[in-house]
Amino acid sequence: MKKNSTNFDVIIIGGGLAGLCNAIHLSKFNKKVLLVEKNEYPKHKVCGEYISNEVLPYLDFLEINPFKFGAVKIDKFQLSTTKSNSIYAKLPLGGFGISRYTLDLELYKKAKESGVVILQDQVIDVIFKNDLFTIKTKENNSFYAKIAIGAFGKRTVLDVKMNRDFIKKKSPYLAVKIHVKGNFKSNLVALHNFKGGYCGVSKVENNAINLCYITSYSSFKKYTNITEFQEKVVFKNKYLKNIFGNATPIFKSPLTISQISFETKNPVENHLIMCGDAAGMIHPLCGNGMSMAIQSAQIASNLILKYLNGTVVSRNELEKQYLTQWKNQFKWRLKAGHFIALLFRKDNIAAILLQLLKKAPFLLPIIIKQTHGKPIKL
Repeated sequence: MKKNSTNFDVIIIGGGLAGLCNAIHLSKFNKKVLLVEKNEYPKHKVCGEYISNEVLPYLDFLEINPFKFGAVKIDKFQLSTTKSNSIYAKLPLGGFGISRYTLDLELYKKAKESGVVILQDQVIDVIFKNDLFTIKTKENNSFYAKIAIGAFGKRTVLDVKMNRDFIKKKSPYLAVKIHVKGNFKSNLVALHNFKGGYCGVSKVENNAINLCYITSYSSFKKYTNITEFQEKVVFKNKYLKNIFGNATPIFKSPLTISQISFETKNPVENHLIMCGDAAGMIHPLCGNGMSMAIQSAQIASNLILKYLNGTVVSRNELEKQYLTQWKNQFKWRLKAGHFIALLFRKDNIAAILLQLLKKAPFLLPIIIKQTHGKPIKL
């Protein structure tokens, strides 16, 4: 492959957590990396903004210290049912709260400092031919690389273009996020259930509280707007009514996304190495999607480096090893997340489960561990 301004070792499509972590990691080993991201930095995103401490060793390797940018340490968890019955537990590993606005911006700055070429554009086509990727963008640019990483999030035109299986199925969920000022314990992450959904609450930098809830479209469409839905559904949970009612919004209006899918995805698609939400999503109820995105970047980058230096001898072996490692790391978490979400969608079962947890509180940290990993080994 000829080296020129359009040729790279690796092209990364999407500049969220997974894409940026991949870019920084690969650039540390002097790889020529292009990252294509359609949005400007910084930007708020609909996200729970809680991250398990399991990723801290890897972020340290990337020379990113989230506490330097105001991340809030979290070690307690609160869970409530639709009937406002609640339970508290200590988080086995702990975590931290930081907004995507801040974390993505700092990762972006680190990537640029590391020599990553970052292009604001939209990828509209990915062609794999003769062991080479051709990436075409909306601005009529074409780029070439031996390896391409798909880190373009939950659902994009590329998923449609590639005819991915999950895109053919209905995506019945939507999510709403807002930052507010108010009273909420800094060391606490809370998950409050309401009819048809659940809301995560935690502090991020600058003493802001992140409120992010997900609900089914079938529940939401019965109401004329977000305000009415919150008043008539979300606020039936007394904790949410109190938090929302005594808070001052920071955003002018809530952020929303729709067509969220938790269907199984393939971590390798058309020879693209998928990372983050493009590879698979855990239910936000489990609060660990950001950690998974960051960890998927570590797995992908380590294997890609081995492929580029010849330790992994073929593309087939690269893809096989990535699938194996991705499934070993995340498959059980995703299954556990689906099962836990299913239980809490059923009010009667959720009430019984909460009573059981109150009688045997040691079980809750065990359940939490099912959707979290151990500290990342470097």
